[in-house]
Amino acid sequence: MGLLAHLGRNPRPTLMSFREALDALGDEGVLERRLADVPIAQVVGSAARPRDFDADFRPLSAHLRPRRDRLADHLAGHNEPAPVDLYQLGNLYFVADGHHRISVLKSMGRQVVTARVVRYCTVAFAMACLRAMHLPSKAAERRFLERIPLADPIRTELWLDKPEDWVRLADRAEAWGYRHAMRDGRPLPPAELAARWWRQEVEPTLELVRASGFGAELRDVELYLSAVTMMDRAGRDSWSPALLPTG
Repeated sequence: MGLLAHLGRNPRPTLMSFREALDALGDEGVLERRLADVPIAQVVGSAARPRDFDADFRPLSAHLRPRRDRLADHLAGHNEPAPVDLYQLGNLYFVADGHHRISVLKSMGRQVVTARVVRYCTVAFAMACLRAMHLPSKAAERRFLERIPLADPIRTELWLDKPEDWVRLADRAEAWGYRHAMRDGRPLPPAELAARWWRQEVEPTLELVRASGFGAELRDVELYLSAVTMMDRAGRDSWSPALLPTG
């Protein structure tokens, strides 16, 4: 059976596309350039060749193998490869140049690679667990943050599985901001709205819910959304332990 026929029936996950990830997360420009030793496990994508290698950096085309094999023989003689070029988004790295070097080093069990790193600042944060399947939710998170610009320390812990949940949260935050703007007699700028909503609404609700012993395994935004769902079902606008499921 030919390689392509085999892959057609059993496709292996390919690398994450840098461009698709950057578009989803929101490009805010280059933050820094540096030389660093990077954990190979966090190199998950490619800037130019995401379809040429699978998620473990194994070549998917036969014509790529001779070059990789030559490099493998070279490195087997205890030679060190030249630094690779990587783009960094949050905790993830994408290969700009050096795909074969990453492929061979990964197969050899190497844990780190020396790299010239270009680090990008993004609207939404890329956790180490982020993969291509999560990009639609991260794009929705980016749109949420464009409406509700939370502080950076909060952004690094944000995670929701469903894109539509980010719309719910943005609508809720803006409704909260509207009520307080009417009370205060002045509109709230987006950054102030976001900071006050998190400090005056989200954090007190989380404190009450966690005191009830519910959702210890959930991130803050996941737990707050769970609390909001229970409040909405009960037609309430504030948290009560009576809302917790029983049994």
